[in-house]
Amino acid sequence: MAQITCNDLAIGYEGKAILKNINFAVNSGDYLCVLGENGSGKSTLMKTLLKLQPAISGKILLGDGLKSNRIGYLPQQTAVQKDFPASVREIVLSGCQNHCGLRPFYSKAEKMLAEDMMGRLRITSLSERCYRELSGGQQQRVLLARALCATQDILLLDEPVSGLDPKVTKEMYDTIAWLNRSFKITIIMISHDVKAAIEYASHILHIDGNGIFYGTKREYEEHICEQERNENNC
Repeated sequence: MAQITCNDLAIGYEGKAILKNINFAVNSGDYLCVLGENGSGKSTLMKTLLKLQPAISGKILLGDGLKSNRIGYLPQQTAVQKDFPASVREIVLSGCQNHCGLRPFYSKAEKMLAEDMMGRLRITSLSERCYRELSGGQQQRVLLARALCATQDILLLDEPVSGLDPKVTKEMYDTIAWLNRSFKITIIMISHDVKAAIEYASHILHIDGNGIFYGTKREYEEHICEQERNENNC
């Protein structure tokens, strides 16, 4: 059963749709890459999936036991967030807030979870460091550990390698793929990197001026080839 299903979804702002007829399903363990140019609606789609803004029309269905508060989210960082004056441990622990309810403190289990996630992301040695003193790649690992504290089910990642150099970008992509492969964590990642999508993703949702493509990686490669063939380039 699918964890997330979109049926005839239309997304946008103030009642005006910028993208319509969105249909796809994400099953447990999938790695879905959402491709498209800037302004195509990728981030709007992710915010709608997270219920940070309402859909214009259509339905988003959660299944396979997935709850809204069990979705981990790594947004694009702003300059203010990059300069946040807190320790790495505090940042990672804050991912457990949805589990706390009315408790004004973290439980022993939540603190152990944070330590476990820091270990997985190889940032335990940074736990007492101030977040704003870290490199861009280190900060992204911290935020990924924070998102994992929120869920072990599904992660939504908005341009997680934005601003990173090629070496760190490759390391981040490899880490995300490792989490997907080794822990069966479902990944939905926004990107404009077609090459990385073809290398890492299991499924691709591509938004462009010609409409919306959704399918497996192999189907996407055939789709691209067909487009090029129509242009006498394939």
